[in-house]
Amino acid sequence: DILPAGPLTQHLRSNLPAIARFVYHYEDPTFPERAIQSGGGFIVGGENYGQGSSREHAALAPKELGITAVLAQSFARIHRTNLINCGIVPLVCDVSGIDQGDRLEIELGDLKGDVRVANQTKGADIAVHPDWTDRETSILRAGGILAFAKDEIQR
Repeated sequence: DILPAGPLTQHLRSNLPAIARFVYHYEDPTFPERAIQSGGGFIVGGENYGQGSSREHAALAPKELGITAVLAQSFARIHRTNLINCGIVPLVCDVSGIDQGDRLEIELGDLKGDVRVANQTKGADIAVHPDWTDRETSILRAGGILAFAKDEIQR
């Protein structure tokens, strides 16, 4: 559901700007344009978010659209890792009180215990459960594995 496979996108594999135009193509074809117009944002998912989306492109394409975090009840293991490697923060929380169009504010702090999500539209704080390892925290702080690798090389 995140990024269609097959003939629709297969020929675009190395063209991230083009492939990003197909994020949620079958679920909400307006998503890419809305993300671009708003300068990015967040995705709100449900249980086991990313299940069946183990290709890196399912994280790379939303990153290309400016997505910086995904809030979900839980994450599929491989997709969660791909999000972190791309610099997209996976946030485990109760998403039942979030509706499309709600304005969210996320304060990541040092990516340890002080992550805060506020639903400004509804005036409610959302409890977040950070579960990143020290290495994952380092990757997220660097903006993704490519930035992390670049930083390591420069040292």
